[in-house]
Amino acid sequence: MYNKERYLKLLSKEYKNIEEVTEEIINLQAIINLPKGTELFLTDIHGEYEPFVHILNNGAGIIRSKIDDIYQNTISEKDRSQLATLIYYPEEKIELIKKQVDNLNEWYCMTLYRLIEVAKKVTSKYTRSKVRKAMNAGFDYIIDELLHSQREEQDKDIYYKEIINTIIDLKRADEFIIALSNLIKRMAIDHLHIIGDIFDRGRHPDLVMEKLMKFHSLDIQWGNHDILWMGATCGNQSNVANVVRICARYNYISLLEDGYGINTRPLSTFALKTYENDKCQNFMPKVFEYNKYDPSDRNTVAKIHKAITIIQFKLEGNLIKKHPEYNMDNRLLLDKIDFEKGTIMLDGVEYELNDTNFPTINKDNVYELTKEEKEVIDRLTNSFKSSETLNKHIKFLYEKGSMYKTFNSNLLFHACIPMTENGDFKEVQFLGNKLKGKEYLDYVDEAARRAYFDIKDNYEEIDVMWFLWSSPDSPLFGKEKMATFESYFIQDKQTHKEPKIPYYKHIDNEEMCNKILKEFGLEGEETHILNGHVPVRVKDGESPIRANGKLLVIDGGFAKSYREKTGCAGYILTYNSHGLLLSKSNPFESIDSAIREESDIRSDIIIKENLQRKTVGDTDIGKQLKIEIDDLKQLLNVYRKGKI
Repeated sequence: MYNKERYLKLLSKEYKNIEEVTEEIINLQAIINLPKGTELFLTDIHGEYEPFVHILNNGAGIIRSKIDDIYQNTISEKDRSQLATLIYYPEEKIELIKKQVDNLNEWYCMTLYRLIEVAKKVTSKYTRSKVRKAMNAGFDYIIDELLHSQREEQDKDIYYKEIINTIIDLKRADEFIIALSNLIKRMAIDHLHIIGDIFDRGRHPDLVMEKLMKFHSLDIQWGNHDILWMGATCGNQSNVANVVRICARYNYISLLEDGYGINTRPLSTFALKTYENDKCQNFMPKVFEYNKYDPSDRNTVAKIHKAITIIQFKLEGNLIKKHPEYNMDNRLLLDKIDFEKGTIMLDGVEYELNDTNFPTINKDNVYELTKEEKEVIDRLTNSFKSSETLNKHIKFLYEKGSMYKTFNSNLLFHACIPMTENGDFKEVQFLGNKLKGKEYLDYVDEAARRAYFDIKDNYEEIDVMWFLWSSPDSPLFGKEKMATFESYFIQDKQTHKEPKIPYYKHIDNEEMCNKILKEFGLEGEETHILNGHVPVRVKDGESPIRANGKLLVIDGGFAKSYREKTGCAGYILTYNSHGLLLSKSNPFESIDSAIREESDIRSDIIIKENLQRKTVGDTDIGKQLKIEIDDLKQLLNVYRKGKI
């Protein structure tokens, strides 16, 4: 009772009398009865900046649907497409339209009217205060007036028209269109969830991170490729080598140099000297339509690629030997090579190597780095640790990110929960503890944070960052092995397979999904597990919907390098007041094409749950607001009794 009284006294400092308490109760009660805001779920972005930005700009298709709702029967498809593109990219589209229209003032007037109607539609389920806060400074008062004026009344209609005409006369129409467009985009998505893998394969994870840092409300669940970069920034040299290898493999070494200021020259010099007479054919960077014009010389990149790969295998071997508790001895492969015969023995089978040039491997101590290799990896590691931009991005990942999240009855995690064949949560030996289920993920989360934020060098936790990248027991990996060596050096593709852990055998079982949800405190018909990580092979008939809709796998090929395997360009999941909507996206060509040709990401609806319309009161925020209302009612009662 004493604590409650003390709390109410503190609360009374913010709400000083009956009138202020009553006003806030009315305000909060109104808010919890509004429709819930729209959540957007994306995963496995993999550095694909342009399609990612376009999805944010088009509000995951919401903006175009609002335009169609308003203007389906009154303006043409072409005009609706132009209006949508104008909202997505106002600055660029305005400049193009100025060159195309004869009467610019007439276009301004018509466009402003249309934009205001779209803005009214998009903002209708939010409080006036919330919308006002989202507006650009300088136009907020005018936009607020236009959104809430009733044009049916003659006087108001004149007032409305005069505002628009004055904006045009003062030559502020461009700026006003931009402000309205930004408001529409801002209000289309209330909260953004990124379910892992911002980094690798695509060319611009740095730009994706910059965009995320400006987004108004979001959370991130770390993916294995995110933890790889996080570990590299912590100073884990195996992670550093993996990051550089993947950059070379997908032909975007420039990201390291230009995006993050990481000096790769020592590596390049070493690679060109060491592999001067080696064609490094197996290490030629992958070429896709989007990177074939990369200015990097492919032969040079191939040598860099091979050099860092050998360094990686040595570093990983030393980590495995240092940590027998990782149970990854089956990944000690360099010592299985017969250098005389040019073969390797794996699981009792001898395979011929398709590359036998290993000038830096000491056959008597295969995991020993040469002096030059050690210097290269030390300099790369220092460069990762000292990169200002990279550290800014990694700190943001820690600030907004976690291993998993429960949010509005959904459980979000990137890859998996370690499980046994019979469906129990697997007990994992981790930093001296035996942990499983939610307890294991919580402890992993803490360890990952200590690896970066502890003032002292936490070598155990720093080592763990590589474990989280590649161990079968990692909740971020989900496979029995990472067959990197086999894919480079063995022709037999059977050895390249990376079998999935038992979790993936259980996710079609609704009972097992409910078991996982219950472990994380979620129960009921409207709870779901949302995953990424494993691309859904749509072209092979795979479905993203598992266990009667209990689990949704959103990864469908956002990364262009996956498209041939998946047959689509990824999935977009939204959760609005009407329910969950999972859409399959068609490929996006480019932002320039979207602006000039008014092309858009079109989505085919996969699933829609027509639930009873959700209000803010049904959300996690709503539950908290209800607690605040109860507290305020108690304060009101205390005021009325004269106790405060």
